[in-house]
Amino acid sequence: MAEENGAAEPAQAQQQPQVQMNILGQYIRDMSFENVMAQKGTGGDVQPDVNVQVALDAKKRSAENQYEVITKLTITSKNKADENTLFMLELEYVGIFNIAGIPEDQMHPFLMIECPRMLFPFLRRIVSDITRDGGFPPLNLDNIDFVAIYRNELARRQQAAATAPAAQA
Repeated sequence: MAEENGAAEPAQAQQQPQVQMNILGQYIRDMSFENVMAQKGTGGDVQPDVNVQVALDAKKRSAENQYEVITKLTITSKNKADENTLFMLELEYVGIFNIAGIPEDQMHPFLMIECPRMLFPFLRRIVSDITRDGGFPPLNLDNIDFVAIYRNELARRQQAAATAPAAQA
């Protein structure tokens, strides 16, 4: 009986493809940092209120099994007291991935959740360095829930699809 179980395990292992993911490269595609506070000459006591918006995109590259995943951050810091903008940071960060062994129906969630999750520590460091070099305390981003972002985008698309036929009628 032990031999039967031992023989069945390798057969099951062969049925499930081995997932492979490599980060081939990563880079800043576009970045803009504006120190509005310094431009306006605002001084005194400020209490920053930071708003972080995240957008994700992914596309297949021409090479086999290669994908490009783009994380777009828009970060705005305003003074709580008077709502004046302190700084704005816009950043597009791209990762190039070689991915194999993922079923086609699971590729989109993998690209939009797992890939940004792998890039996030690098993105966090860049944001921290840019805000510090821009004259502010380093902004250390909290972890981003990429699963929630993915689910919200799916819900938004379903809502848009449901309302689009009604708008055409």
